[in-house]
Amino acid sequence: MEHIVREVKQLFLDENVFRRYIKGGIAVLGLWLVFGFAAQLVCNSVGFLYPAYLSIHAIESHKKDDDTKWLTYWVIFALFSVVEYFADFIVGWFPLYWLIKCVFLVWLMIPTEFNGSLVLYGRIVRPYFLKHHNVIDETMNKVKEQVNKVTEKSD
Repeated sequence: MEHIVREVKQLFLDENVFRRYIKGGIAVLGLWLVFGFAAQLVCNSVGFLYPAYLSIHAIESHKKDDDTKWLTYWVIFALFSVVEYFADFIVGWFPLYWLIKCVFLVWLMIPTEFNGSLVLYGRIVRPYFLKHHNVIDETMNKVKEQVNKVTEKSD
């Protein structure tokens, strides 16, 4: 048994073999997202599991940079999810949808300067937020007041 474990470790320590497995895994994932069963589940798992795990690490760390990175990811992920809900009819017409969505979600989380969530936040979300946040805040305060009135009356 130790011999098998040693051989498996050696396989993964060999960079060429490791790269081949990574490339093979990416190819299988890509084919699965185009032709496989439960492509939506696989795609959403890719977009949720890894970021959720690293978000927990960010919460537990004392650095602020990783918190900001993952909060930005979740803001873009949430906005995309809302847009996707209303554009759901596209999924049936577009056979590569889950593959493209998965690539998009990976782009949102890659640890580079060209990180998709930071790019989209800086170019789209932040300017829109800065321009309209006063109106949004006023509306949210009015809604909060109405909810408080309704809940006080029900008590």
